[in-house]
Amino acid sequence: MVKHLPYRYRDHSRIAAQASLAARDQGKFREMHLLLLDRSPKLDRASLIGCARELNLDVPRFTKDLDTMRHRKEIDRDVKLGESLDLYTTPTIFINGVKLQGDRPIEAYRAVIERELKAAGKGGKIR
Repeated sequence: MVKHLPYRYRDHSRIAAQASLAARDQGKFREMHLLLLDRSPKLDRASLIGCARELNLDVPRFTKDLDTMRHRKEIDRDVKLGESLDLYTTPTIFINGVKLQGDRPIEAYRAVIERELKAAGKGGKIR
């Protein structure tokens, strides 16, 4: 599950979160998310609409969602949740309650997953 924690001091973080959720409504969250990571920091409104075109989204619907801030309440809830968990770093990943902050190599996630599987009696090695 993905939650949004837009940086207060990044110019386009909130509208980028809006864009990913507007794309989700059209079945393209992951694709938009990856484009946003690739295109950062160029995440102004015009660039986001260009991403929507590139993903063959319904651009008028996408633009309306951005302009009306359709997902504002959902993002605000995510921000409050992040604050309640004392999260200030993205990404932050939880695996069985184990918190991993910042960009990590896949091996870091694999180690936690294997340890948790072993503790649960489910083996301990993943590919």
